[in-house]
Amino acid sequence: MSTETESPRTPPPVEDLLVEDLLVLVSGNERARDLFARHGIRGIQTLSLVEAVAEGLPPGGARRLVGAFELARRLAERQIVRGAPFTSSAQVFEAFHERLRHLRYEQMWLVFLDAKNRVLREVMLSQGSLTGSPVHPRELFRLAIREAAVSIVLVHNHPSGDPEPSLDDQDLTRRLEAVGELVGIRIVDHIVVGDGGYVSFLERGWIRT
Repeated sequence: MSTETESPRTPPPVEDLLVEDLLVLVSGNERARDLFARHGIRGIQTLSLVEAVAEGLPPGGARRLVGAFELARRLAERQIVRGAPFTSSAQVFEAFHERLRHLRYEQMWLVFLDAKNRVLREVMLSQGSLTGSPVHPRELFRLAIREAAVSIVLVHNHPSGDPEPSLDDQDLTRRLEAVGELVGIRIVDHIVVGDGGYVSFLERGWIRT
């Protein structure tokens, strides 16, 4: 008999178990467990209706599944209220995390602020691919001028789930800061959203304050 102590198995996270049960509940199809095993939480939550049916779920179950995740995202999403003060990078992350964390492509959002750092408006500037989204300084500052913004918070996601800024992210921020100085509209932060975390250029000291 072996005297070696067997390493205890780590139980699956509660979130995993809940999603697996949800799959079977809404689909009425035991193949849902196999679907979960192949894609995991991140993949399941981003399935479209067509993709869910193609994976073997019955149409009714696929509709319920996609609808359940969409409802969960809307309930978890925290909107930035017009007129609310910009107080921290974490505040912006909480507002954008749920809407961006599971996307398979990048989106760039802008939060326009007034002279007292109050939110004027949030707007999606661009939507791109797995590795980037096009950002044109002319369009960005045209929108900011139209909104009479004094400063801007940039927000974009990394579909990989890793929020660490790329060299392109850093270069883009420096270029936008330079243009902003010329037109009198300051970039106050650039927040990169990942799956469960974020990186703030302001908190890193990469933004000139």
